[in-house]
Amino acid sequence: MAHPIVVPALGESVVEATVGTWHKKVGDKVNIGDVVVELETDKVNVEVGATTAGVLASIERQTGEDVKIDDVLGQIDPQGEAQTAQPAPPAQTAQPVQPEQPAAPVTAAAAAQPPTPAPSATPVARRMAQAEGVDLAQIAGSGPGGKVTKQNVASHLSQKETEPAPAAPTTPMTSSPASPTPAPSLFARPSATREERIKMSRRRRTIAKRLVEAQHAAAMLTTFNEIDMSAVMTLRQRHQDNFTKREGIKLGFMSFFTKAVIGALKAFPQLNAEIDGDDIIQKHYYDIGMAVGAEEGLVVPVIRDADRLSFAQIEKQIKDLADKVRQGTLALTDLMGGSFTITNGGIFGSMLSTPILNPPQVGILGLHKIQDRPVVVNGEIVVRPMMYVALSYDHRIVDGREAVQFLVRVKELMEDPEQLLLAG
Repeated sequence: MAHPIVVPALGESVVEATVGTWHKKVGDKVNIGDVVVELETDKVNVEVGATTAGVLASIERQTGEDVKIDDVLGQIDPQGEAQTAQPAPPAQTAQPVQPEQPAAPVTAAAAAQPPTPAPSATPVARRMAQAEGVDLAQIAGSGPGGKVTKQNVASHLSQKETEPAPAAPTTPMTSSPASPTPAPSLFARPSATREERIKMSRRRRTIAKRLVEAQHAAAMLTTFNEIDMSAVMTLRQRHQDNFTKREGIKLGFMSFFTKAVIGALKAFPQLNAEIDGDDIIQKHYYDIGMAVGAEEGLVVPVIRDADRLSFAQIEKQIKDLADKVRQGTLALTDLMGGSFTITNGGIFGSMLSTPILNPPQVGILGLHKIQDRPVVVNGEIVVRPMMYVALSYDHRIVDGREAVQFLVRVKELMEDPEQLLLAG
């Protein structure tokens, strides 16, 4: 009796997925624990392993199809046998056959050469290569461990387009009159080589949906301020060497901002809440989300109980989560929950932006690029390293006064970082 492969539980608030890569084909032998198929969710990719040994008897959901929890993806036959190549039937000698051209001899070196292993690639890169008919083995990967990314595939395609096409063979002139060339349409679509249609990934579709919902569901407003980063930069420079030797990681700005945010959240707890119907859920813990850009879209892994962590522990968790994002090894538990989010567009050069809320949270802090600017200090114009910061908040439960005061408190703590020891 065949054993079904079903969509497993996908984690908190995740009920749908998209079938990604099938790692087995019909007729392949399957052992318990083998990854049979990969599912894409809006948060992470989920590997579905075999719970029984046998042979993959059927694939019932193809790559790109949307599925829900407990949907049947395929069937494993525990009694089946793996398909093997059938021997060629013996040649019939009763009737003469025409001689064929002899095949080129196979050298010993060629016979001994092992087959080329399938290159490692991200799911998006595989789908893109399949749609364009590109052999991934021809593309050099630049991702972690030499993994081929969608940028590598796009670069390969652009190079192919710029290669000169082979010259068409010339034909002798004939006496038939040439057909008139029709005038090009003013509104003709560009050729297929100049446009590309790519289906949104499950994560990108969910990001788009949630961002639009955030705009419509919340009364979102943004307030701005600027922070003089001189004190933090001086403190980091003074303690960086000892900190790095002692903790094995550099002291960055994000641990300071995390501590400052927690201090401000304790002073203004409305920013650490969420709305549930007609109720306000006030959170007495500080799970801080860190927005990280990934190949397939933005993800927000969470640092749990950040108020209980030291600067070094925060820096290590940020690094570990960022490494997981780059390697595609984030677990669903890394993304669940979160009471407030920090996003840093400054690492990409952003000077000023309005971050969008991460529902159901009611506050998000946007950081930006540090740049030397002239400011007035004690009646004198001086040059200081300044950063614009932006707080987007849900005006339904956070008033403008609390939002402005929250951001001012973050500014005060960052400009006098010794207070962080008292506030956190």
